[in-house]
Amino acid sequence: MARIRPFRGLRPPRELVEQVESRPYDVLDSEEARQEAGDNEMSLYHIIKPEIDFPVGTSEYDPRVYEKAAENFKMFQEKGWLVQDAESHYYIYAQTMNGKTQYGLVVGAWVNDYIEGRIKKHELTRRDKEEDRMKHVRVNDANMEPVFFAYPDNKVLDELIMRYAQTEPEYDFIAPIDGFRHQFWVISSQEDMETITSEFAKMPSLYIADGHHRSAAAALVGAEKQKQNPNHTGDEEYNFFMAVCFQASQLTILDYNRVVKDLNGLSSDEFLKALSKNFDVEDMGTDIYKPTCLHEFSLYLDEHWYRLTAKEGTYDPTDPIGVLDVDISSRLILDEILNIGDLRSSKRIDFVGGLRGLKELKRRVNSGEMRAALALYPVSMQQIIDIADSGKIMPPKATWFEPKLRSGLVVHKLT
Repeated sequence: MARIRPFRGLRPPRELVEQVESRPYDVLDSEEARQEAGDNEMSLYHIIKPEIDFPVGTSEYDPRVYEKAAENFKMFQEKGWLVQDAESHYYIYAQTMNGKTQYGLVVGAWVNDYIEGRIKKHELTRRDKEEDRMKHVRVNDANMEPVFFAYPDNKVLDELIMRYAQTEPEYDFIAPIDGFRHQFWVISSQEDMETITSEFAKMPSLYIADGHHRSAAAALVGAEKQKQNPNHTGDEEYNFFMAVCFQASQLTILDYNRVVKDLNGLSSDEFLKALSKNFDVEDMGTDIYKPTCLHEFSLYLDEHWYRLTAKEGTYDPTDPIGVLDVDISSRLILDEILNIGDLRSSKRIDFVGGLRGLKELKRRVNSGEMRAALALYPVSMQQIIDIADSGKIMPPKATWFEPKLRSGLVVHKLT
């Protein structure tokens, strides 16, 4: 059963939240963070991307950068830009994108649930990225940014959340970069907090939607602290890490598309002919064509869009991995034809999140930077749950969740 608990969040005063909040550390590079922070000394980028406080070109993995994160975190607290709540709370975080609102509960998730597999993942993590985030958690002794979980739809929790949604939020702003609305409520009622804890205790599993490396890092640091403390009781704050949990049906998953630098020595005609072995190939003309259903792909090549439909027998509908379009395209196009086997390390391929649209695929090919582009139909949340429940792992770069969680609305201290 999923174990969660409220925590004493460290938060910006209401009048400062828009100066403190930021995008997550992993959706922008150092130069973008430097530009977005500008001369705003309250920007959370000074803690989550502290390389911006060093000369351009300083590695984000430089030991001095981690030390600067801790120094800045301490300064934020001393100056009152982040203030810890006097009591433990759960929180509600709502995001509105294109007229659709999703409501998440901000909770302390139990480290042992991750270690023992009750918090389920669907992607592999890289040890180097885990270690980077572990260093950041260790040096700050805090979870600076939340991870993004999904939970099975729950009527009791939905009604509780909707009751709060009718009240004035603690924070309410439109983020400058994504243009989405972000709202935040503090749950103070002991009865409501007990209800939330109880309802989660009935859930056999929680699912990582986004933030696999942050989840792994937070849990591993928690496990380290358990071993290092000779008086460990299991009730210490380090036994929990910060997560925002959304009902699965509310989440929006966008397509995650591919662009390739070359056709592995093939001409365009040879490439299209090779595709026809496993796909029905149809020239759709010069207007942008977006896949409309599972097992349908969109190829942009030589200023034309092609519809590719996977033929029967090219995938196993009973295999939760083999039925995925990311697996079909990886096996039958990227690997078999283009000889791109390892998507994590190949320099011949790049990935474009669906929020950028198919125009971005067209732009990158027309510029000459890339030779062709492949657009996929989005993975469903149910597919993610099925894969996580099966204990299997999705291919790399399979899911793109929007909107992204803003950082800086609340921080979880481990002591």
